[in-house]
Amino acid sequence: MSDTVKSSLHPLIAQLADTIISSWQSLDLSPYHLPEDLGYIEGKLEGERLVIENNCYQTPRFRKLHLELAKVGTGLDILHCVMFPRLEYSLPLFGCDIVAGKGNVSAAIVDLSPTNSQRTLSASYSEDLSGLPPISFTQVRELPEWGDIFSPYCLFIRPTDFLEEKLFLERVKDYLDIHCSQSLQVSLNSPSQQDLNRAGQEYYCTKQQKNDKTRRILEKAFGVEWAEKYMTKVLFDLPAL
Repeated sequence: MSDTVKSSLHPLIAQLADTIISSWQSLDLSPYHLPEDLGYIEGKLEGERLVIENNCYQTPRFRKLHLELAKVGTGLDILHCVMFPRLEYSLPLFGCDIVAGKGNVSAAIVDLSPTNSQRTLSASYSEDLSGLPPISFTQVRELPEWGDIFSPYCLFIRPTDFLEEKLFLERVKDYLDIHCSQSLQVSLNSPSQQDLNRAGQEYYCTKQQKNDKTRRILEKAFGVEWAEKYMTKVLFDLPAL
């Protein structure tokens, strides 16, 4: 992860990026190779410099661990993270996003999204998540219309001060700790269950691709065709059949 890009971002994004990478280092990491020229990207958006840096890894239980850091001029900083499980393991999808502009965080979301056909988390995940101490945030945001992919434990807020940013960071670490620990305890699935896991991931990716804000930014900067490629091959790709 480039210190040059990270240090230019909102402090909460920089701290969260470090937290995510540190958590991943508890797993058996190896590189995950993105399509050519899509690791580090520069462009222009309405006259301002756009920089995107993608950091990707894989582990025996995760097909792809993806952390994206992006900056548009001096007015927009973005963190996007998804942990895609291998189909052989029935695991939820960890996802986290932060959007910051002009020094303020406008959106911060974290979830462990179920991928089974019932769209429910396992009893062990629900027990661990429900056991976390409750946190109250001043401004809780509404999920988008396509947000049925999220679990009841999804946290989507607009932090109002440094304390709420710190509490959000701590809660993301809680989710990561639970997820990494649980992932090491699951057993291999049958081929039929793998088909169901793929269907669940496909549903998740299809819904996430409905995020018009992300798509519009990419289309304005790089064109419609490139944006579609990036959305489907980098942000929300599916495992090969």
